[in-house]
Amino acid sequence: MGSSKLHQNDANCVWVDGPIIVGAGPSGLATSACLTQQGVPSLILEKSDCLASLWQLRTYDRLKLHLPKQFCELPLLGFPHNFPKYPNKHQFISYLESYAGHFSIQPRFNQAVQSADYDHILEFWRVKTQDSEYISRWLIAATGENAEPVIPDIPGINKFNGSVVHTSSYKSGSEFKNQRVLVIGCGNSGMEVSLDLCRYNAIPHMVVRNTVHVLPREMFGFSTFGIAMALIKWFPLWLVDKFLLLVANFILGNTDQVGLRRPKTGPIELKNVTGKTPVLDVGALSQIKSGEIKVMEGVKEITGNGAKFMDGQEKEIDSIILATGYKSNVPTWLKGCDFFNKDGMPKTPFPNGWKAEKGLYTVGFTRRGLLGTASDAVKIARDIAQQWRPNNSCSNSHVILLKET
Repeated sequence: MGSSKLHQNDANCVWVDGPIIVGAGPSGLATSACLTQQGVPSLILEKSDCLASLWQLRTYDRLKLHLPKQFCELPLLGFPHNFPKYPNKHQFISYLESYAGHFSIQPRFNQAVQSADYDHILEFWRVKTQDSEYISRWLIAATGENAEPVIPDIPGINKFNGSVVHTSSYKSGSEFKNQRVLVIGCGNSGMEVSLDLCRYNAIPHMVVRNTVHVLPREMFGFSTFGIAMALIKWFPLWLVDKFLLLVANFILGNTDQVGLRRPKTGPIELKNVTGKTPVLDVGALSQIKSGEIKVMEGVKEITGNGAKFMDGQEKEIDSIILATGYKSNVPTWLKGCDFFNKDGMPKTPFPNGWKAEKGLYTVGFTRRGLLGTASDAVKIARDIAQQWRPNNSCSNSHVILLKET
């Protein structure tokens, strides 16, 4: 069973026979399924009213997986065979819903975790939501790297007369038809939103504040990511990066000439060190070359009806879209723990960041996408299973004792 048996002393205090998992996204679902396979029950607490709320509520309509489906499968159950190579948003959500059903995973929805503290005297985790307190020997942080939108502080943005939205609220370019739109950010989201805007006769001005690697999504009919993963097994990382950049320049041309300067560090090394993902081009680059997408330098200031840029240009703008990414929210609810840094990421780097102390685990913080999530979920389940088997019986007396403490 995916859900843990609960021992409830009163309406507000619940003992959980198994780990408490915070977050019902892919990371939480994968970990719960792996625990189920090991015979360990678990309970997922989810702040929203649905599975994978980031995918269901905060993604744009045309989103597809950037990597082929075999690199995005969760453990123990793959994608349906009839799914395309790059499943779209709705197909991925249906996969996650089927996954939860297959493993009988039943999260407790509308349970926003306000705090999670370790009780050093009783050696249990106390997890408080708006209306309950959940108690367990184990706590698994599965809220991931992309829990909350990053909203940058841009001078003058409060003076702007038009609309300002983060990509987490963007659905389609149809809302911006014929508008001059400032897209701040040039990662995968910024590129794809700019491309989507072009399809609705909007004029996107994409702000490129830093260097960025742009790679073709496929090379010679094969996934660029798949090629990189295969080569890394046989060749040093620097050589793989050099190969990728040579082929990318052959296929895409010199991106520096259109305002997309490449970092000095190679794309795979940069991803491993900083978590910055290279852009996998799905058509935006050709629109940049044709001038349909205007590449702009950093924003100096937002005005009432436009923006001033670092190179001295000034443009009139109707709307602003912040393609500025997401961040972890762990520091807002996990208390008294120094395993995470101020940005909400484990201080211990991959592949050892999945386990902390005192029964605390993390999944979805590897900066390696769903492949990293799958790897962590398997390790966590095995580790907890070794502790679970000798101690697989708990009673209501735990809750009574805890409530009286």
